Amino acid sequence: MCPCRTCLALCLCMATILLLGPCQWVGTAAATTTASQAVTVTDTASSDREALLCIKSYLSHRNGSGGALATWGSNNGSLDVCRWQGVRCKRRQDSGGGGALRVVTGLSLEGEGVAGQIPPCISNLTYLTRIHLPFNSLGGALPPEIGRLRRLRYVNLSSNALTGAIPTELASCSALRVVSLKKNNLSGGIPAALFKNCYSIQKVDLRMNNLDGPIPDLLPYHSSTDISSSLQLLGLTQNNLSGEIPSSVGNLSSLVYFLAAQNLLTGSIPGSLASLASIQVIDLTYNNLSGTVPSSIFNLSSLIYLGLGDNGFVGELPATMGNRLPNIQGLILSANNFYGEIPKSIANATNLVDIYMQENSLGGVIPSLGTLRSLQTLFLYNNKKLEAGDDWAFLSSLANCPQLGFLVLDSNRLQGPLPSSVANLSQNLKEFVLSSNLITGAIPSGISDLANLSVLYLDNNMLSGHIPASIGKLRSMFALNLSKNRLSGEIPASIGDNWAQLTELYLQENSLSGAIPAGLAGCRNLLALNLSSNAFSGPIPEGLFGRLDQLNWYLDLSKNQLAGSIPDEFSNMINLESLNISSNSISGKIPSTLGSCVLLQALRLEANSLDGQIPSSLATLKGIKELDFSRNNLSGKIPEFLEQFDSLQYLNLSFNNLDGPIPTQGVVFGNATSRLFLQGNPKLCAETIAVLGLPLCRAQNPSARNRFLVRFLAVLLPCVVAVSLLSVLFLKRWSRKPRPFHESSEESFKMVTYSDLSMATNGFSPGSLIGSGQSSSVYRGSLPSKTDDVHTMIAVKVFKLGQSSSSKSFLAECRALRNTRHRNLVKVITACSTCDPFGNEFKALVLEYVPNGTLADHLHAKYPGYGDGARLSLGDRIGIAADVASVLEYLHVWSAPPMAHCDIKPSNILLDDDNVAHVGDFGLARFLQHASSACAGGHRNATSSVGAAGSVGYIPPEYGMGSRISTEGDVYSYGIVLLEMLTGKSPTDESFHDGFTLHKYVEEALPRIGEVLDADLSEEVADLTSRTRARNTEVHKCIFQLLNLGLLCSQEAPNDRPSIQYVYAEIVQVKEHFGSCSVKET
Repeated sequence: MCPCRTCLALCLCMATILLLGPCQWVGTAAATTTASQAVTVTDTASSDREALLCIKSYLSHRNGSGGALATWGSNNGSLDVCRWQGVRCKRRQDSGGGGALRVVTGLSLEGEGVAGQIPPCISNLTYLTRIHLPFNSLGGALPPEIGRLRRLRYVNLSSNALTGAIPTELASCSALRVVSLKKNNLSGGIPAALFKNCYSIQKVDLRMNNLDGPIPDLLPYHSSTDISSSLQLLGLTQNNLSGEIPSSVGNLSSLVYFLAAQNLLTGSIPGSLASLASIQVIDLTYNNLSGTVPSSIFNLSSLIYLGLGDNGFVGELPATMGNRLPNIQGLILSANNFYGEIPKSIANATNLVDIYMQENSLGGVIPSLGTLRSLQTLFLYNNKKLEAGDDWAFLSSLANCPQLGFLVLDSNRLQGPLPSSVANLSQNLKEFVLSSNLITGAIPSGISDLANLSVLYLDNNMLSGHIPASIGKLRSMFALNLSKNRLSGEIPASIGDNWAQLTELYLQENSLSGAIPAGLAGCRNLLALNLSSNAFSGPIPEGLFGRLDQLNWYLDLSKNQLAGSIPDEFSNMINLESLNISSNSISGKIPSTLGSCVLLQALRLEANSLDGQIPSSLATLKGIKELDFSRNNLSGKIPEFLEQFDSLQYLNLSFNNLDGPIPTQGVVFGNATSRLFLQGNPKLCAETIAVLGLPLCRAQNPSARNRFLVRFLAVLLPCVVAVSLLSVLFLKRWSRKPRPFHESSEESFKMVTYSDLSMATNGFSPGSLIGSGQSSSVYRGSLPSKTDDVHTMIAVKVFKLGQSSSSKSFLAECRALRNTRHRNLVKVITACSTCDPFGNEFKALVLEYVPNGTLADHLHAKYPGYGDGARLSLGDRIGIAADVASVLEYLHVWSAPPMAHCDIKPSNILLDDDNVAHVGDFGLARFLQHASSACAGGHRNATSSVGAAGSVGYIPPEYGMGSRISTEGDVYSYGIVLLEMLTGKSPTDESFHDGFTLHKYVEEALPRIGEVLDADLSEEVADLTSRTRARNTEVHKCIFQLLNLGLLCSQEAPNDRPSIQYVYAEIVQVKEHFGSCSVKET
């Protein structure tokens, strides 16, 4: 099970709660406005005009344009302030007897991109009753002067970036009815006076801030300011509030919503809460509350949602609780210490949608819940003691719950065979988990009727019989785990036929037999496949793993009866981290193509019949941690490249026919006694001192060695001289011939002419232009195939040869692309070096067309096609970060020779239709002499944005001081890009000047990620995290980890930056963690 499945908890009603926008409260809070009338400027108080212009001077639009504020003032707007956007007016009688005068009573600029801070001069709008400015970018502290607005009834500043404390002076606005400050970065305590002076207050929403201290006592100063009959919503969720819940909350007779989840509250629930006759939602999840829950709480018949999960409550649940909660929809009691049976009366709470009772100590038979027609989620896992009963009546009863989507019952005492009635469960069921129980018998074939099932976990039971062939009908299957049972027979051929979405397949530790079906190749998106500890026989199917090239978690075929050789096509799994085919009857040689699996961390081939030498191509596996080739027939010497494997923790080469001296350097060989196993190789020896009981190598006769060397040189030197002379003559003759550039490291490129490219791009027309830089322009085109009528979309990068650097850029890019192969690099199709019809030199690269624009387009919406509808989600951004890190790891570590890209920036990162990143523009790339060193390479950088340094904003600071090109420079650029993806701010943003950088902007804000998170991303994150604290915690943990990684990469000193291998590992970890939580959330 995914550790994040509790991220689904608390979803009921919370969507409704979070959707409680200000509109629901406007009727009681908003000031009455009048219809617009044609008036002159003299109809409005001049002081209001001056106040509005003062306010405008403190504000701006976050994208630099005027936005709504452009209408404020005589230059671009009306002289009548009541016609200014967002300004509301009302006619009042002039106290001086001068007739009716219109005054400003409201400011309403929701989601208008307003930045800056609210100035003290807002207090000069003396008739102001309404401030409605949510979903903007306002920062700074609320001015204390706001307390002078004695007529103020409504304040909504939610979803901004306000900081500092809530001013106590706000309580002076005694007419206040609505205060909504949620989703800011406010700190300090909650002013008690707010509840004591504001006698008509109806809504106080302070959720998602950094407030601390206790919940203030809600008793009024005197009876005339008693809020007990007015307050309807008290929102305190996701702060750092501590202490106990004050008993005075129970006096709030009109309270409908009490939201105090995700804080640090302690103590018990006060019994006074049972007096809340109007309460509909109580959310106290994710605190440190303890003790027993007052039974009277379960008498609150108006409750729709009761959230008590993830605390330390104890005791039994009242037997009649279901009878006393007729309106309950969400019952969240998970992760406490409740014991006893689940009350049967829950079946009488017929409005229930979500039941979360997992991770307690509940026992007994699960009651029948078939009366809950609206039930969508039933989480009872990890109670250890729950039972199914003799006839599994509870499961059969769930067939009457047509909305059921998630049924998770693992880690209990459910026993006996699964009933055939499982086929009658809801067609909406997506996740069905029964792992780690005592279930016996066969898997019911009717389980295939659950057409929308995407996760099926039946592992760690005692199931027997065959896997039903009908299971192949489950076309939405995402993860299937049948491991650790007693299943037999063959894998049904139907698995894989229609399972394109399957990412995880676990069948290990059963008694399955027969051949591994080639049909598994249909599972093209598999990330993990485990068939170990079965009785599979025959060869590994030819062509199967050539198609499963997405495997990257692990492939485990160990402990079977497989024969034949290791297929060369394993090399297609370039992202695979663990490969285990040990304990089979595999023969032949270790394929040299395994060296292509450069991300391997574990390679286990032990207990087979492999022979030959350990291939030198495995030297590319520099990240390997575990290597086991023991109990084979391998011969030859132990490769010296193993000394260079700094990550290697375990090396077992025992019981082979290896010979010669063992290496003496490296992590493993330097600590041979604990990590190295070489026994059973009688021809191995140690050169200096005895290691692992090996004998010393015999010294070779010096005179014999010298005679051999003389004879060898006598033959070799004349041959070398002859070959050198012939090579010089050939090169001179060949260099005189004109030739097009069309060679590749693997195959010849297709020949294209200037005419071909001109025709493909409509004569390099402006309509085909998709980008232009200082040294090149890029055109979109369509190139016909030479074998059929199919046209291929291409990108043609034409170099501006009038620029001094363009020829060098062309050659650099050709060299780089000819020596690199990676799925996240822009693929080069061919190149053209010729003359145009006017005799001018023409150089171009023909590249794969990546259709979805650049990362810069999406982050900053430069073009209409990349507007709000195409904003990148958090998952997209994490995936892009992983793609780019994968490319850099390949260039820095696995490329031969290593390479620095030197120009990582969003405009050089292209996105395909699935938002997979492809890194392009190798015009500044440099090959290095050493993999990662500040002194790597022989090219000093230029200090401009055109030369080897890169682009302004992304150039590492050491390049500006003349340091040589290095992989550390790429890491710096990557860190800046990562920060830009999360904040939405370019490093060249106008707000960064005088030493204040994007790095410092993020560094000063952490850990308050809300201050820097991109506004569009903030909305998505708020939606993702609104349902449960578990989801909130995990998502914020991912973002926090990414921001910290961006800061680490963009450290000023190169030596303080991490290696790209560390960066890639961290990104992949975040990606997998976020992905696993997302699966459970859906």
